[in-house]
Amino acid sequence: MALTSACSKPVRHKADIVVGIPDGLDLEKRAFALSEVRALQNAGRRVWCVPFARNASGIAIRGDAHTWWASAKGLYERSSQPLVGAVMSFRSTSGMALGHVAVVSKVVSDREVLIDHANWSRNKVSLGMSVIDVSDNNDWTRVRVESTPGAYGKTYPVNGFIYPDHS
Repeated sequence: MALTSACSKPVRHKADIVVGIPDGLDLEKRAFALSEVRALQNAGRRVWCVPFARNASGIAIRGDAHTWWASAKGLYERSSQPLVGAVMSFRSTSGMALGHVAVVSKVVSDREVLIDHANWSRNKVSLGMSVIDVSDNNDWTRVRVESTPGAYGKTYPVNGFIYPDHS
């Protein structure tokens, strides 16, 4: 597993103004998520996106990835704005029936983020993988994920971003 540098951690204020703190990614949560992955791999068990995202973000949602968006309603703030530490919730598709979740590790621009996630490549963790917004309205409803350096795959539908509780 290659590690990437830390990014900004979101801080929410009552007025819903979000400010990034440089180098503020919760590295303890990320380290815990990676240690859990190593333990699973060492035991010959499968690595999944849901436990990794839960451990890396602190968002305590259970169930398949495709249920996270609805499950977060009323429990966590949700938005179409990517923030460091938020979970990107992918919709289920015919090729990804259980959906997918990933943790935003850096906001590069208004149309690109880096994510940390598990099982995009079978039974592996990918850190700092680029995702670009290809939606017509720049609303992060359709994205392409960098599968290998410089190569972006097909378009995937996204529900939005679930913010961890930072109160």
